[in-house]
Amino acid sequence: MTAILALDTSTPACSVALNIDGVVLEDFRMAPRQHNDLILPMVEQILQQSGLVLSDLDAIAFGRGPGSFTGLRISAGVVQGLAYGADLPVILVSTLAAQALEGFQKTGKHHWLSALDARMGEIYVAGYHVNKVEGHHLVECLFDERVAKPDTLMKFDECYQGVGSGWLYDEMLSALLPQKPEHILLDVAPRAACIAQLAQELFSQGKTVSAYDAMPTYLRDEITWEKQAPKVGKR
Repeated sequence: MTAILALDTSTPACSVALNIDGVVLEDFRMAPRQHNDLILPMVEQILQQSGLVLSDLDAIAFGRGPGSFTGLRISAGVVQGLAYGADLPVILVSTLAAQALEGFQKTGKHHWLSALDARMGEIYVAGYHVNKVEGHHLVECLFDERVAKPDTLMKFDECYQGVGSGWLYDEMLSALLPQKPEHILLDVAPRAACIAQLAQELFSQGKTVSAYDAMPTYLRDEITWEKQAPKVGKR
């Protein structure tokens, strides 16, 4: 049995999921500014629901960003503490890739321009090709994550569908594409269920880090992440 706990607090949504051999349990809530209060009780609840404890897990995954700096600090801190206390590896999963996977699952479309509102007239954005082969979710990054104003991006040769809050700039982003997307999923946020599914693939490839190295990706150069000693003890 392979069991991976996943969580995400990178946007106003707060979610926790547990992937047990491909079967995913999830608790997803829209809870702006409540992540700090909710995330650990949600972790405890989903473990109780599954009948597992931390020491039964193989790894812990989280949405490492991009996203809200405060939200990323919360999830990274919680994951560091839990993973350190239970001596578990950590899997870092892109929030933009998680959105692309959900877009594929909702529509069956393969090419996604995944974007998050970065405030100040900017977006976090990346492009993906998503597929499912023999039960495995394959998410290929077609161009790397970046933060930019939508009107400064180069035009794309590929036709993409749109997913994520960054598509509030619908007209600007659509103008960069050969044709307007058939699907624009503005209300999709990174969720732990998709992070857990992507984490299973990364875990099978040995792509894990230590609790100490479980750091978020924020993309804005002026923001730095300082490693902190985990505060959660063994359970």
